[in-house]
Amino acid sequence: MELEGRDAFGRVSNAAIVQAPRALPRVIHLPPELGGSPHTFVFLSSILHAHVGALFEGMTVLGCYQFRVTRNSDLLFDEEDVKDLRAALQGELQHRHFGDEVRLEVADNCSDAMADFLLQQFDLGRQELYQVPGIVNLVRLMQVPDWVDRPDLKFRPFKPVVPKDLDSRCDIFAAIRKRDHLLHHPFQSFAPVIDLLRNAADDPQVLAIKMTVYRTGTDSVLMEHLIRAARKGKEVTVVVELLARFDEEANISWASRLEEAGAHVVYGVVGYKTHAKMLMVVRREDTDSGGGGVLRRYVHLGTGNYHPRTTRFYTDFGLFTANEDIGADVSDIFKQLTGLGHPRALRHLWQAPFTLQPSVVAAIRNEAEIARAGGKGRIIAKLNALLEAETIEALYDASAAGVEIDLIVRGPCALRPQVPGLSDNIRVRSVVGRFLEHTRVLYFAANGEDRVYLSSADWMERNFFRRIETAFPILDPKLKRRVIKEGLKPYLGDNCQAWDLSGDDGSYRRKQGRTIRRSAQEILLSELVGGTSAGN
Repeated sequence: MELEGRDAFGRVSNAAIVQAPRALPRVIHLPPELGGSPHTFVFLSSILHAHVGALFEGMTVLGCYQFRVTRNSDLLFDEEDVKDLRAALQGELQHRHFGDEVRLEVADNCSDAMADFLLQQFDLGRQELYQVPGIVNLVRLMQVPDWVDRPDLKFRPFKPVVPKDLDSRCDIFAAIRKRDHLLHHPFQSFAPVIDLLRNAADDPQVLAIKMTVYRTGTDSVLMEHLIRAARKGKEVTVVVELLARFDEEANISWASRLEEAGAHVVYGVVGYKTHAKMLMVVRREDTDSGGGGVLRRYVHLGTGNYHPRTTRFYTDFGLFTANEDIGADVSDIFKQLTGLGHPRALRHLWQAPFTLQPSVVAAIRNEAEIARAGGKGRIIAKLNALLEAETIEALYDASAAGVEIDLIVRGPCALRPQVPGLSDNIRVRSVVGRFLEHTRVLYFAANGEDRVYLSSADWMERNFFRRIETAFPILDPKLKRRVIKEGLKPYLGDNCQAWDLSGDDGSYRRKQGRTIRRSAQEILLSELVGGTSAGN
């Protein structure tokens, strides 16, 4: 508040701060008799603006302005020096709200004098000041749709489909043993992943379960199944990433409960976040000949977190496989995370921080060599971010060699497409729609081989060099075609929710279809949920 005058004690102040109690709702649903319609809403801040004079009796209120401060949320401690990472994190979490200020947002009608006053209080410069039209926190509006019964204004609800071969009534081990299966969320249900873990916990033939946990939420049926498996005497190993930002508290809680149940909990590798999405079940089975027994690995690999809630509005792929080589690769990575020693050469998987970035760059350069030799080079990649310099340089070189490159990058992209002489053959687009685009899909034509990989990693320096990540191949020809059909082609043809990146000025221009309307997410909803099934 910008004030003028003296208070009852003769004190002079030209500024005051009114803090709205956290117990009060930020958006208020007015009764129809007050609002004049069934659904009228008012911000708490508007009520404060209207009545703020009552708080400063006898003084003149010159202005009333909202502001918001963003603080650095990093937890500060030296991982290499702490003996107990979990205890160190628990001690730091309570200080998160007192981190260094990094940004100040103010209403755009805020006076320069008050903005300068706030910048001084938070030790920020003008470059950290953001003037916002309207309210400074639009997140407050997220609750409004739940209060309004207007289905005509909302997305049509749908129920994710469970593939027939992975129905809960089926033997999921037999289904995976028979062939690989692909799940495409949120169009297809996450339930088979939960079923695999539930069956593994109950099956007397299952000896061991290993799993990575990055984000799973405070209420997770997956974690409950792991705890139950450990209590039943199975060897349960869980690699918990304690430094998953804003999920630290939930992960600490699950780690404690898992340890109490007898599970082996590992906190990854110092200096590297464990971001790979891996679940492995080891089962003792009879051989076909009936003699002796074998140990078989059942694996789930994904592009998204083991978080049942986010699978309802994030697009992600998950692969079930009993492929021996892929199982051996996953087993070797778990050995790295839970033990010591040099990494082994993997058979199929690319792994950060060792082989993922070099393998991506090598695959890009291979397409360039094919094009230079007179072949048809082709690259399509769907990512959340593209920032790593050497990868971008390799893409520029491939473009110069004649490789046709399409990049579907939802977030930040440091590559400039369509620059003459540099990136003539590269196109970049971002698709923003009902669901958060989260899949990472890599396609390399490879002289007709059509190499397809799914990955937990974006093409960023942190993912390539400071995280444990995986990219895994789709080996089954039918599933390979599915990934191309569902994970790439609809997004290249989208003319409703796609934004094309301009190489001229780095701006995005929305793709508008003049006649036929094509929305990738609506197409997938129709094909996978509403009618035609793409199969397994």
